[in-house]
Amino acid sequence: MKKLLTVLLGLAFSYQGVQAQEDIYPANGVRDTRPGIYLFKNATIYQDYQTKTENASLLIRDGRVVEVGTNISAPGGAIEVDLKGKFIYPSMIDLYSNYGLSALPAKPQFSYGSKEQIERETKGPFNTNDAIKSQYNAVEDFAVTNDSAKAYREAGFGTVMVSKRDGLARGSSALVTLADDEPNAVVLMPKAAANYSFDKGSSGQYYPISMMGFVALLRQTYLDAQWYKNTKPDDYIDNSLTAWNNLQELPQVFDAPGWLKILRADKLGDEFDVQYIIRGGGDEYQRLDDVKATGASLIMPINFQEAYDVDDPYDAQQVALQEMMHWERAPANLGMMAAKGIEFAITSDGLKDKKAFWPQPAQSHPIRPERRGRSQSPYSNACQADQSNRPSRQSEKGNAGQFHHHLRQYLRQRCGHL
Repeated sequence: MKKLLTVLLGLAFSYQGVQAQEDIYPANGVRDTRPGIYLFKNATIYQDYQTKTENASLLIRDGRVVEVGTNISAPGGAIEVDLKGKFIYPSMIDLYSNYGLSALPAKPQFSYGSKEQIERETKGPFNTNDAIKSQYNAVEDFAVTNDSAKAYREAGFGTVMVSKRDGLARGSSALVTLADDEPNAVVLMPKAAANYSFDKGSSGQYYPISMMGFVALLRQTYLDAQWYKNTKPDDYIDNSLTAWNNLQELPQVFDAPGWLKILRADKLGDEFDVQYIIRGGGDEYQRLDDVKATGASLIMPINFQEAYDVDDPYDAQQVALQEMMHWERAPANLGMMAAKGIEFAITSDGLKDKKAFWPQPAQSHPIRPERRGRSQSPYSNACQADQSNRPSRQSEKGNAGQFHHHLRQYLRQRCGHL
């Protein structure tokens, strides 16, 4: 499993299989025949998180890294750029993105008394349920979107794996760079991974409508695909099952936000001898041992909940104690996972603004005594603040007072364990 994720993460850095691109596109005007060689010199270069080279040079030819090191001579026609005092880092890879893909179809609105859709709407020899979209290929739906690419690049990303979040079986994703170029030039892998979820997406069919149904349909499709592969029926064609079987050799990515969905997805995978890479939800700290036992590598979002506004008593009434507890602990989730030895990659998915990417991981550290005061508990500061700054009961009115009363009870309980 680790090998799959490692290979996928390293593709943008080690992909050498494509030769220098020929001039296959028509030129509007005089064609630029310069060699496209750049030498960035005298920089501090990080080739990875532990390989650092001082006063180094980076040689690029036709958009690809040719050599990194010291004492590199500039080839004829190269453009030299002196970066003394500057740093060069590898760009990051976001493994969970919908960059460059068409908008999701609108989900059908359920209403009592409306006509029930029994049959599929997809035309052609495909699966009988529209929630099974294994025939979808992101590369066929992809277009370069310069504004979105720029936002990614400014956040430090150079490559993304794009997939469409529609259906229980979502087809294949593609690995693409964020260069401002033709789609033909930026696609690194047209089929990088297979994708699944517990959300039927835009399907208007009545079945499935519950988690039990989602699991049942995925299990049935695994069994149907095995039958289809083994029997090779002459009188029955299902392009969805053909695509499903072809995707099984790729890394398998399951969108399962939340520890409970992670355990469900892993159990499904165990039944069919599949180890998923799982896109988590941020509450894994609640079941760290169980999540670790799955053996899955995770793709983790960092779109932490903003502080709740509870100044208004009516707003305070709508915030549950469980939500406050999660708001407090979620930023430390990645630190706790790292301490447990759970392998994960970070995604910018879910952030409203890519500029918010860097401040978010800064919060994701294990809670240390020197950062939290006298204990490793993430509630130490809150407990101390509660003892010294709590408002008097006489000043608390209505729902806001009830809210703070429950909060104090919760903090007291936690302080008792310090």
